[in-house]
Amino acid sequence: MKKLAICAAALVAMFGCILLAQTAAPAAAAHDPGDLSGDWQGTLHAGQGLRIVLKITKEDGKLKAVGYSIDQGGTPMNATNVELQGKEFRFSVPGVGGTYRGTLSADGNTITGTWSQGQPLDLVLVRATKETAWDIPAPPKPLAPMAADANPAFEVATIKPSDPNIPGNWFRVNGRNFTTHNISLAGLIKFAYGVHGKQILNGPDWIDKDTYDIAAVPDAEGQPSDKQWKGMLQKLIAERFKLVYHSDRQELAVFALTVAKDGPKNMAENTSGGSLPGMFFRGTPGGIMLPANNATMKDFTGLLQEVVLDKPVVDQTGLKGRYDFNLKWAPAEGEFGGHGPAASDAPDAPPGLFTAVQEQIGLKLESTKAMVDVMVIDHAEKPSAN
Repeated sequence: MKKLAICAAALVAMFGCILLAQTAAPAAAAHDPGDLSGDWQGTLHAGQGLRIVLKITKEDGKLKAVGYSIDQGGTPMNATNVELQGKEFRFSVPGVGGTYRGTLSADGNTITGTWSQGQPLDLVLVRATKETAWDIPAPPKPLAPMAADANPAFEVATIKPSDPNIPGNWFRVNGRNFTTHNISLAGLIKFAYGVHGKQILNGPDWIDKDTYDIAAVPDAEGQPSDKQWKGMLQKLIAERFKLVYHSDRQELAVFALTVAKDGPKNMAENTSGGSLPGMFFRGTPGGIMLPANNATMKDFTGLLQEVVLDKPVVDQTGLKGRYDFNLKWAPAEGEFGGHGPAASDAPDAPPGLFTAVQEQIGLKLESTKAMVDVMVIDHAEKPSAN
């Protein structure tokens, strides 16, 4: 199956696919088993020790939690569904697609359980004291944002045909470096202009067949916004592919994303201040997992229409923020262009996409018709050699 990654930088898997060993600590006093407020910590052993901290608070009777991998920079990871029922404790970290289930000890100082992030792994958390609590470093200082009124272009850009022996396809932003792999001109247009393939009309026969690798750096200082990255790509397409088009509007069959009756839910608002989303697919038993980090609803619908579904997807949720959430589903025939994993008949297989969207994040996808913008291609050429 082809995979697409869209990310601002490599996301840190907060707990990773490794086992946790309980950190030795002085004997702690017993606590009220119903009060988990405070710092919980443990050490991951993966060639080197990686210290993990989970900060739990209680606000208006509800538990909240934030996790940190302090030896990997200390970037906070928001948790959702933080619950203690009896002695059973659970939470999810949608930004990395992970969940935790554990049992609180009788003295209220240890939680023994399982962290699941594609596969189940043992994880033990120990309550920290003032003497044993680890300092959490300040998160890495982000690049200063590019001026909002800047109109950048790519200062350096190379375009070459993709190597068919390297699998996968992706767009990637790492700092100020923009790269693609195995992306067609149609794919570039879809990403740069936020359209579905059915909104691109009259293109040449090679528009979705020939694929390219791009490496580029902007000509202005600072970290570009999503809008600025896409504006630079639009300029690159016009310059190197000689793209000329005109706009029109047509009524097309679309999927509309709305808020369901009891939604939204299981969506943590991301307040990191980052301007780019992190969304990447990975396999999970019986289906696909999509952890989304710092994503707007426009980012989410754009990914669905570009990679997963066979129609444009229109955002009608009215949600304006950036969110962390996790979605898990079993792809139906035709999703991912027919390249998704085979359907599973396992009793614990995840539901289909439409059910998953409603049950897991409280939104709703419905098939309808709407007037949408289309791009009519007047001219395009294959890019010249660098």
